[in-house]
Amino acid sequence: MVVMFQHTPVLLAEVVAALAPRPGGRYLDATVGGGGHALAVLQAAQPGGMLLGIDADPDALAATAERLAEAGLRQQAVLRHGSFADLAALATEAGFTAVDGILFDLGVSSYQLDTPERGFSFAADGPLDMRLDPTQGLTAADLVNRLSERELADILFQYGEEHAARRIARAIVERRRAQPFQRTADLAAVVARAVGGRHGRIHPATRTFQALRIAVNQELDRLAAALPQAVALLAPGGRLAVISFHSLEDRIVKQFLRAEAAGETPRLALITKKPVVASDAEVAANPRARSAKLRVAARVA
Repeated sequence: MVVMFQHTPVLLAEVVAALAPRPGGRYLDATVGGGGHALAVLQAAQPGGMLLGIDADPDALAATAERLAEAGLRQQAVLRHGSFADLAALATEAGFTAVDGILFDLGVSSYQLDTPERGFSFAADGPLDMRLDPTQGLTAADLVNRLSERELADILFQYGEEHAARRIARAIVERRRAQPFQRTADLAAVVARAVGGRHGRIHPATRTFQALRIAVNQELDRLAAALPQAVALLAPGGRLAVISFHSLEDRIVKQFLRAEAAGETPRLALITKKPVVASDAEVAANPRARSAKLRVAARVA
């Protein structure tokens, strides 16, 4: 039995409509997560449809395998562990070129946020980790304990849009001289004290944790590297759908799609002029859908 990878796929109906799966089609989920989107796309692509699912998190792949097996579709899916920054190599190795649709569902899953051992959240104390792929790379603890005050401030401001970045970075460096950071609750407390004042609806450490997570996983750089690879893998008429959850991701996606749809020889045609957002009913059922934005484009022949 695999670990319970609970994750409610956002904009599920909208994603299926955007990718428009057809029987016998070939699809690629670059962030397969718990398999919610993948299952819906595969079901709509039967008979004969195939899907390649990629994820940096081994737990996600195990959960997807189990979910597809329960639906009788495990044989219609190829699952690969890796980063979508290596999309072209992973897809080519698995025989998925000239695909009919590609999905990116960016950010972290509910399972990752709600599992203290993964260290993504300050809601419950856990090790200061934050790696989407727990098998490799530096942790958030490595960053806060090793980077200079200026480097930390730059990360917090650039990736978290944190206006108190310098004050927080200074507090982190002062505190780590006495004792290195190891736990999420410890870091959250230091950030809260550094920010000071009354705490509103958003916890004062929210932007700091977002910034560190993005830095640990090189999320923006990997997204920028993956999008051109995705376009090259699409067959003429194939759809590219990207769900983002914060302004930094959405800006990269929006600018990329617009650039690819412009010029004398565009590679993409925009399907969504403005991002698709979750309905009030979905947000009420799944508050994490509130910030989701879906952008879609199609490969030009």
